Amino acid sequence: MQEFLVGGAIRDRILGVATETTERDYVVVDSSPEEMKSLGFRQVGKEFPVFLHPQSNEEYALARLERKVGKGYKGFEFDTSKSVTLEQDLSRRDLTINAIAQSKDGSGDYIDPFGGLDDIRQRKLRHVSEAFAEDPVRILRTARFAARFNNLGFKIDSKTLDLMKMMVNSGEVDALTPERVFKEISLSMDSESPSIFFEVLIESGAYQKLFPMLEMPQSSNLKLLDQKNLTIEVRFALWLYLQSPGNIGLLCDHLKCPKDMQHIAELVSIWHSFADNFLSHEPEEILNFYLKTDGLRRQKRFEIILNAFESLNIDASLIDELKTQLNSIRISDLKNLNIAQELAEERLSIIVRFIDSAK
Repeated sequence: MQEFLVGGAIRDRILGVATETTERDYVVVDSSPEEMKSLGFRQVGKEFPVFLHPQSNEEYALARLERKVGKGYKGFEFDTSKSVTLEQDLSRRDLTINAIAQSKDGSGDYIDPFGGLDDIRQRKLRHVSEAFAEDPVRILRTARFAARFNNLGFKIDSKTLDLMKMMVNSGEVDALTPERVFKEISLSMDSESPSIFFEVLIESGAYQKLFPMLEMPQSSNLKLLDQKNLTIEVRFALWLYLQSPGNIGLLCDHLKCPKDMQHIAELVSIWHSFADNFLSHEPEEILNFYLKTDGLRRQKRFEIILNAFESLNIDASLIDELKTQLNSIRISDLKNLNIAQELAEERLSIIVRFIDSAK
């Protein structure tokens, strides 16, 4: 039984981007499920044996080979017999930079049968083998790595991009599940350059297949996503702000997005133009804006919407200031004859005074 550290932890260490939270994955060669369990490991993998270490809870997977037997990333049969070697296990991985191993204790040279170290030096994202084309998730992962490491100068190898295009044309990309697509979108939104994720999907042809309900975005609009210190919710809204609310709804129904994320994107789409000319509107229209966005009650969500406006170069400070004034109204100060009507009149009065003072 031999244990090796593999994949992302080694890649990130070489690149100097590893952190204490970097996940560490291990491959076990010349073992069996029975031996792993006898050593206290807990099996969690259903499709192939993955085990959790009894103390650290880190993942240990038996070395495996896989054979394509159906469509999509679930269409595989696995061989985890003791005869499977480390090199055979590494050969089934997506990119060469993820196919590097080292002894578990960190001693000895890197085990790099597919040139991953050279590709790291050359800042190249290159597929390990033609088996790359058997798993459509690799289109998404490659696009995500291109986004994550764009600031380090990584580019997708032309032959790998050709393979991705072939996977789209063959229909392999159609087997991707909406849940997995949304997961990869979310991960890319947390990267240095989310725009690159979508640009790669566009170049490969996958964007049109994955998001047929959306209009094709301009590269300049996608660049908005690369602004620093934005939340995933804001970036998601910036991706979709030029789409119609109906199409955003269709997309989110398909991807099974969180409802709050969907509503934020829809509200930014509907109201960004209004916000850009905020004080030019009538008091009744401005009050309607706060009511329709629920900005006076759901203030945390409204803050996200305002952050999206700011990221679109819209000055939202007056919107926020007026919201504070509107929320200062105390119901106990009203006459209580017709609370709803009195509250609306008081709000309109505040809006009128605010507009006058801002001119």
